[in-house]
Amino acid sequence: MSAIFHAGISGYRGRMGRAVSQVLDAREDVVVAARFDWGETADLSLCDVIIDFSTPAASVALAQGAAERGGPALVIGSTGFTDEQEAELMKAAEKVAIVKSGNFSLGVNILIGLVQHAAQRLDAQDWDIEITEAHHRRKVDSPSGTALMLGEAAAEGRFADLDDLRSKPYDGVQGERESGKIGFSSIRAGGIIGEHTVLFASEDEVLTLSHSAIDRSLFAKGAVAAAAWVRTRGPGLYDMQDVLGFRQA
Repeated sequence: MSAIFHAGISGYRGRMGRAVSQVLDAREDVVVAARFDWGETADLSLCDVIIDFSTPAASVALAQGAAERGGPALVIGSTGFTDEQEAELMKAAEKVAIVKSGNFSLGVNILIGLVQHAAQRLDAQDWDIEITEAHHRRKVDSPSGTALMLGEAAAEGRFADLDDLRSKPYDGVQGERESGKIGFSSIRAGGIIGEHTVLFASEDEVLTLSHSAIDRSLFAKGAVAAAAWVRTRGPGLYDMQDVLGFRQA
């Protein structure tokens, strides 16, 4: 059995927080030392790592506090960060180890590599890229963090930044689609856990890469695996590609 470590859960009353609690409580190598939401007090010195599914503002505050204390390590699954908040997380990661990901699924992280490879192989002038994501009606940010990760992978495959390739939202009459752009569409309905599709379309054929989440516990299991990995790492901003060993040197 692996060495026992102490974990905290930030945002434990939320859907993902509850899922993480169930996974941690079922493991013999983890002691849950703290469960809290933003605004509640918790002794973070008891934790080797904190798994955070809260809000962008709460995640940034948590990271800043951890950086000031020199720990604990963090696993951040919140999405919808502004550029300024992203910068604050990067600053905190200079002093503490942080895994930040929009999706902790093994399948999605394999999909990211496939999307990057396809985008690199398919000529941007001939192949349009559209990313569609669907989630439950309570999700407040769009496109989802996973959709943006897939968009970044596609842009990287085309040796560009997503900000330069992202198309404007489709609404009304706006003319012919510009070649080389990456489009996004979002669906919010019912209790959909998470569905993502990346469509590559030319005049002659369509290639579709997709992933569907069947059980929310898959994200919780991935986050716990990230926590076990990051607790012994030095300061830095990591993602699931690092955790899973997919990062190319």
